[in-house]
Amino acid sequence: MNDLDEIATLLGEPEPSAGAVARGRERLRRRARSGRARRRMGWFVAGAALAAAAGSAAAVVFTAGAPVNDGASVTGKEVLLMAAVTAERTPQGSGTYWHVTHKGFETGSAPMESWTRRDGRRWTRGMEDGPPDAVVPAPAARTLSLKGAEVSFEELEGLPTDPEALKAWIVARKGEEANMSASEIRGDPTLTLLALITDLPTPTAVRSAAFRALAATPGLVDVGAVEGGRHLRFPDPDGGEDDLELVVDPDKARVVRADLVILDDGSIAFNAGFFSVDTEWTDRLPR
Repeated sequence: MNDLDEIATLLGEPEPSAGAVARGRERLRRRARSGRARRRMGWFVAGAALAAAAGSAAAVVFTAGAPVNDGASVTGKEVLLMAAVTAERTPQGSGTYWHVTHKGFETGSAPMESWTRRDGRRWTRGMEDGPPDAVVPAPAARTLSLKGAEVSFEELEGLPTDPEALKAWIVARKGEEANMSASEIRGDPTLTLLALITDLPTPTAVRSAAFRALAATPGLVDVGAVEGGRHLRFPDPDGGEDDLELVVDPDKARVVRADLVILDDGSIAFNAGFFSVDTEWTDRLPR
C-alpha cells in the first residue's frame, strides 16, 4: 500500500485515530522535504493594478516565483486528500457574521472585505463602489452566492457530505446563466467545488467532501511548497489557456491564496495574480 492508498484509507474510516492522522501528515511533510534542497522563491509585484472582472474590485498583477519541482514533491491529489482529513476533524466555527477578506499583493493596497449575517444582511469595506475605509451596508440585502444563484447558510449546511453526491447536487443546481461560466452551464462541478473550499461558510464535513471531489480532478498538479502551503494548479474547466491557481494549507484545510473570487452576483472573477484569502466567523462588525 502506497502513501496515497493509506491517506485514502484514513478518509474511508469513520473515526481515524489522532495518531493515524498525525502519521499521515508526517508522511506528507517527509515527502515534501525529501530530495535536493529547493531554492526558496518569494512573491513579488510585477505590474500595476487592474480590474479582475467587470464590477469587481481592483487587483494587482504579479508573478509568483515558481518553486523548483525536483521530483520529490507530493501530488496534488495527496495534498487535497490530507486537507479533506483535516477538514473533517476540525471543529465547526460559529459567530454572527461570516467575514471574508481578499487582498492583492500591491504594496499598500487596501483589502476587500465583506461581513454577511444569516438573515442575508451584508456589509462591505474596500469594494470598488464604496468608500475605501468605511464599513457600509451592501446595496441590496442578499445571501451568499454559488453557481450563479443565491445560497443560504441553511442550504450550505444541508449539502451532501459524500463527494459523488455533492457533485450530483452541483450538477442539478440551477442558476442564472448570465452569472455562470460555460463549464458550470454544461454541468462541470470544478468551479463550484473551488468556491465551496475558498470563500463560503461551508460546514466542515461538506468541505471535506469538496476536497475529496477536487482531488480526483484530471490534470491537477502540485507545483511545490510555497509560503503558507502547497501551490496547486488545476486545468481551466472552461478550456482557457491559463490554469487555475491555489495555495492550500493541508494542515488547516484552508485556501490561503487564489486567483479566483466569487462576486456578489454569484459569478466568478479570475485574476492575473493571486489574492490572499482569509475567512472567519466573527461577532464583531467594525464601524
